[in-house]
Amino acid sequence: MALLDRIEGPADLRALPRAELATVAQEVRERMIDVVSRVGGHFAPGLGVVELTIALHYVFDTPRDKLIWDVGHQGYPHKILTGRNALFPRIRQKGGPSGFLKRDESEYDVFGAGHAATSISAAFGIATARDLNGDDYEVVAIIGDGSLTSGIAYEALNNAGNTDTDLIVILNDNEMSISPNVGAMHKYLTRLVTNPMYNAVRNRVKNLIHKTPAALGDAVESMVLKLEESVKNMLVPGTLFEELGFRYVGPVDGHDLDALLDTLTQVRRWKGPRLVHVRTVKGKGFQLAEANPVVWHGATPFDKLSGEMPKKKGGLPAYTNVFGNGLVELGATNPKMVVITAAMPGGTGTGVFGDAYPERYFDVGIAEGHAVTFAAGLATEGIRPVAAIYSTFLQRAYDSIIHDVAIQKLPVVLAMDRAGLVGNDGPTHMGLYDIAYLLAVPNVTVTAPKDGAEMLALLRLGVEEADGPFSLRYPRDNVPAPVPPLDQIPRIEYGTWEVLRRGQEVAILAVGTMVVPALEAAQRLQADGIDATVVNCRFLKPMDGETLRWVVEHHGTIVTVEEGTVVNGFGAALEREIEPLRAAHPELRVDVLGVPDRIIEHASRAEQLEECGLTPAGIAERVRELVGGGVVPVRETA
Repeated sequence: MALLDRIEGPADLRALPRAELATVAQEVRERMIDVVSRVGGHFAPGLGVVELTIALHYVFDTPRDKLIWDVGHQGYPHKILTGRNALFPRIRQKGGPSGFLKRDESEYDVFGAGHAATSISAAFGIATARDLNGDDYEVVAIIGDGSLTSGIAYEALNNAGNTDTDLIVILNDNEMSISPNVGAMHKYLTRLVTNPMYNAVRNRVKNLIHKTPAALGDAVESMVLKLEESVKNMLVPGTLFEELGFRYVGPVDGHDLDALLDTLTQVRRWKGPRLVHVRTVKGKGFQLAEANPVVWHGATPFDKLSGEMPKKKGGLPAYTNVFGNGLVELGATNPKMVVITAAMPGGTGTGVFGDAYPERYFDVGIAEGHAVTFAAGLATEGIRPVAAIYSTFLQRAYDSIIHDVAIQKLPVVLAMDRAGLVGNDGPTHMGLYDIAYLLAVPNVTVTAPKDGAEMLALLRLGVEEADGPFSLRYPRDNVPAPVPPLDQIPRIEYGTWEVLRRGQEVAILAVGTMVVPALEAAQRLQADGIDATVVNCRFLKPMDGETLRWVVEHHGTIVTVEEGTVVNGFGAALEREIEPLRAAHPELRVDVLGVPDRIIEHASRAEQLEECGLTPAGIAERVRELVGGGVVPVRETA
């Protein structure tokens, strides 16, 4: 019987002798490789923290002691060791465990984690609450070095370090976030761990500790560790974390279980803010992932032996890839255009622009607010910036959008990948709110293309002609039709809609990804004798007033369809636009179809679309209920 099969929770792990932990680590890796090779999921991050996860649960009394993980990409070993091993084959599948940390999934998931750099802030809050409540337990935040490019991490370090609160921060340094790290912090950590004199002394100190007779006990160990700290401070004076108020220990080999256990045991005895710097290898234990951790950050199902990920034969490209190639085409004719990413060159498809025009490509790290304000600064000097950021991450830059871009009416293009339902990544990564939060901001143009060609036409319009903020949303999906070269795509007139099908009685006003399903729904309705108009509402703001008036004058029922929240979304905004016209058309009915006002859990994107009624069948059924005189469910709207 495998050791892992006997571990129902961390208490079982702590009951094992230390000598057996290396076997547990091997079995956890094998479990991860076996499951992810079959169902896909985040891969390289978890492989890199297997020993660290084991050591944390072995040294600390979880769940009484609290572990707060950052992001959650590295959470798979934690899930396996905390009672979810049997459920692990359903990871990220409908009804199975989340790919991230969720408080309602396990008592060991102390704080939900999906966006980077939140762990220290949350941990400091939990530690402060512990003290206010008069409790006694340890609080440990685990944060990756990539997250240290995010400002919130420094806000938390600065705040916590200025107190005497007992708090431990584990810096998991693998020189990676999703893509290679950028910026001064990465260079600082590299200098710190590659200083040859420091490492020579550190190795001597380590050898001295191992040679110390066990009978001399903790006093000698403590003295030697203090000696190491003194030498470190002489060779690396005024280290950043010490200056922020944290007692710094490290770097520690994150794959040496003995070193991890000894260090964490010692650090646990100390008081106040403490930071342990752990060096790990992303993808550890799977050679292909170690060699290329960017590709293997998240994996589709693959062959465990060869590492081959089967690719779909034929098929159409992803919106992300079409967007990246379009940037390159547009950049060739517009030398003032620049592209900005927030640590996602691969995820946003912008890396190809960086390869073609490196002097006009900027990766700012996990710093979305900075990315938007940086773009605003560029725009003041005649540069045309495109900031490509996932919809869910752009939420972190909302103040920058309002204060730095919209109020000043600066021509910044906000390209929002993963807009709408995102599938297996679940609630923390949903791009459901960008329509609502951008429609509320004056001066911002809000657009959503129906396909890849229209996406590039709108991108070109935003870069070349917009005189203020211009946003563009597109999904985590493949384009529905082939995309010609940019110079063969017709230009779009600003603020115009497109009537794709003219019918009677009912008009379906569709946004972006819902245009093609709306056309298919109209075909289904035709068989029932319902002749529906379909309008491509590619401009959500400003709306096409002329086309809207025509729709109101010629149809008794309007159904809006959007892949976004119905609360304060396009449909709600359209109802406000129509209100002045109602006096002349009192019989007009408007119904809003979109994502309901609830959290949509992880599942496949197709399953989520069906759940929300955002399929051809779902749209057609809604129209039948309205036009056929059936009972119409109470709609959720603003």
